[in-house]
Amino acid sequence: MPNKFSPSNVTATAVPQQVSALRCLRCGKEYAPTADIYVCPCRPNQGSDLGTLDVLYDYAYIQNQISPPQLQQEHPDFTAGIARYAALLPIAGPTSLAPLAVGGTPLLSAPRLAAQLHLTTLHVKDDGRNPSGSLKDRASAIALSRARAGGAPIVATASTGNAAAALASQCAAVGQSNVIFVPQRAPQAKIAQLLAYGSTVIAIDGSYDQAFDLCTQACHTFGWYNRNTGY
Repeated sequence: MPNKFSPSNVTATAVPQQVSALRCLRCGKEYAPTADIYVCPCRPNQGSDLGTLDVLYDYAYIQNQISPPQLQQEHPDFTAGIARYAALLPIAGPTSLAPLAVGGTPLLSAPRLAAQLHLTTLHVKDDGRNPSGSLKDRASAIALSRARAGGAPIVATASTGNAAAALASQCAAVGQSNVIFVPQRAPQAKIAQLLAYGSTVIAIDGSYDQAFDLCTQACHTFGWYNRNTGY
């Protein structure tokens, strides 16, 4: 009986019409948006983030899908949070996102801090109001949308804290199975948070780099979706 987690059983990720290609930030080589790769083969070594693929968009298509007024809160079609930018993101649409209020967090004026730093004005983005209390909810929301579009059985990441919590909260909202690899030094409070969200937590008797490598290997072996940052 074939392993249900084998790559052959994972559907290729659906490509939104606004995505035209993937381009390597190192060598400039372009790949079809359906390419089943995370980094360009030109990547010189596993310790470098070079070879990261940038998403190229069809802005002519996007122009026909959204207009600047639609991004304004006063517009009748306004959608709060990152969902308002769905046409500018590599996702199928706002309904592909988990039903959580990600993004749309306020910019708060910080005049006293501005004065201490000898600045005229200073505003602080309060991303602590995101579901898991982290800016990484934004990336996790997109990653989860992509994983579900491709039918990945499990979404995985290696993290010491915020990325793991962000992914776990997003997955909990839609009932998506997920595996979190954490290094030995991960705070117990963070691990407790992951378990509360229902994540499967694998503690590694080693460093973050080792947890990262093991997560990457598991994703390749079992066909899981890899949410690792910088991979």
